Amino acid sequence: MRCEVTSERPPAPRCSGRRARLIWPATLALLATWSAQGLSQELATSAPGQTVDIPRLRPVDMPPAEQVQAAVERGIQFLLTDQNRDGSWGTPERTKDLNIFAPVPGAHHAFRTAVTALCVTALLEVESGRTDVRQAVDRGEAWLCENLPILRRADPVALYNVWGHGYAVQALAALHRRHADDPARQEQLVALLRTQYDFLDRYESVDGGWGYYDFRAGTRKPATDSTSFVSAAVLVAFHEANQIGVAPPERLVQRAVDSLYRQQKPDFSYLYGEYLKYQPMLGINRPGGSLGRSQACNLALRLWGDTKITDQVLKDWLHRLFARNGWLSIGRKRPIPHEAWFQVAGYFYYFGHYYAALCIEQLPPAERPEFQAHLATVLLALQEADGSWWDYPLYNYHQQYGTAFALMSLRRCQTTP
Repeated sequence: MRCEVTSERPPAPRCSGRRARLIWPATLALLATWSAQGLSQELATSAPGQTVDIPRLRPVDMPPAEQVQAAVERGIQFLLTDQNRDGSWGTPERTKDLNIFAPVPGAHHAFRTAVTALCVTALLEVESGRTDVRQAVDRGEAWLCENLPILRRADPVALYNVWGHGYAVQALAALHRRHADDPARQEQLVALLRTQYDFLDRYESVDGGWGYYDFRAGTRKPATDSTSFVSAAVLVAFHEANQIGVAPPERLVQRAVDSLYRQQKPDFSYLYGEYLKYQPMLGINRPGGSLGRSQACNLALRLWGDTKITDQVLKDWLHRLFARNGWLSIGRKRPIPHEAWFQVAGYFYYFGHYYAALCIEQLPPAERPEFQAHLATVLLALQEADGSWWDYPLYNYHQQYGTAFALMSLRRCQTTP
């Protein structure tokens, strides 16, 4: 049967008939694979004296450094081979008669911009002096500089451009550091970065923060509810820009932070979006449904000064992510958003692991190896034969963003005390 998908906003459409009858066998097969990889052995008991169910990890050995580096090299090669002639990454191809709502051409311009920004940032992080990588970054940088000024929302409903603006801020901060010996070029990048602030101000939710749909009114200032993980990703990018001395508008930051607080639950999990505030125990709003976004949200608040996001909070959610990785993995590669348990969508998988890697960096050096070993073990097992990583079939953008997230995550596994 055919299942129509017009949006990825939960709750997702449910399928019946033959597809529904296949869910249980597919799930059992996935869990068997997960167990065979040794990941199911990570789940241990809660720490003594704890009043909430926070699992603790059993130790795993860090994969050999040469194995991690080999995976990184294969991922780099995939991105180099896959780059478009114009310097961008991603295309609207690979239509499968089962795609999310994406009005043309604006939605695809947004997807391509966000993916290109991620790929440029990833290659900058793993460059290591390679000429071919530098050339790919040069071409990606040129494409971003030409296209960022013209990125807009696709229509009154689809606001996918916020992803492009947010990840562009992060890429431009990285490019600014790259051109440390070229002040004139840095000034150009700063000017472009400030235009992204302006766009994010323009497309900010009327209540603060950012969402990627406006199903309410389609107004000039979006009437959408903010979505926790979008706001978190933008706040993390803002912090990167702030580190190079290009401070984002204070009002924009504070309103986004406030939107995260409105979606924060007592256990430091987060609602999917503010529109679900009256359904806090819906599956997607419970810890199992928040596995792929709590790391980003907690990190964003910590970076912007929230002292309640302690090392222990970060560690608790790292334990949850790896001990219960199967819950997140069940959604991986499913074509219908939010059809997995806890309404998890596949596109949270590498997104969640990337922000987990950034959380690991926040910990004291002596406390990182345990989590680095788990992160590397998970990612190495999932690399595709062509060197890519992907978690959700999204036209021809999924391998690119998945590989970029995985490369940036693995790089943070290569740094040891």
